[in-house]
Amino acid sequence: MPRTLHSADHEQVAHAACAVSELLQLLWGRGQEAAPSGPLSPSQLRALTALAGQEGVNLRALGEVLGTRPSSVSRLCDRLEAAGFVERYPSTTSRREIEVHLSRRGRAVLAESRAFRAREVETVLQQMTPANLAALAEGLEAFKTAAAHLGLPVESISQERSADIA
Repeated sequence: MPRTLHSADHEQVAHAACAVSELLQLLWGRGQEAAPSGPLSPSQLRALTALAGQEGVNLRALGEVLGTRPSSVSRLCDRLEAAGFVERYPSTTSRREIEVHLSRRGRAVLAESRAFRAREVETVLQQMTPANLAALAEGLEAFKTAAAHLGLPVESISQERSADIA
């Protein structure tokens, strides 16, 4: 039966989650280096991931999801477009806005990156017991649910990941 956590425990769990996040970054970096398309910068990967969950988003909304300024998002999209990962089109709802879409190449690179990252994580998961794996899966689902309450595109990203796996 799960125990109830106090606020000090939340802080400990937050620190543990950050430590695991850093380990995941190391694992993902190894996977990225091995990818045939070459490594993406963390900001490029975050942008592609956000776009996979929100097709046709404008720069302002993309900036909100990424937590960055519109000018930074615009420069990032310039680089992604030059690399052939995204395409920009005039908005269908506003003449003053631009919509950003993943290109076919962007989708392929994101899927490749996810596959290499998943293989790296799987090597760690194979060292865990079935009970620990089940507890981790339950905890990760709860974390995704909590993140969705913050307005992060959890469901659309989860659906995109399911499509990559299928």
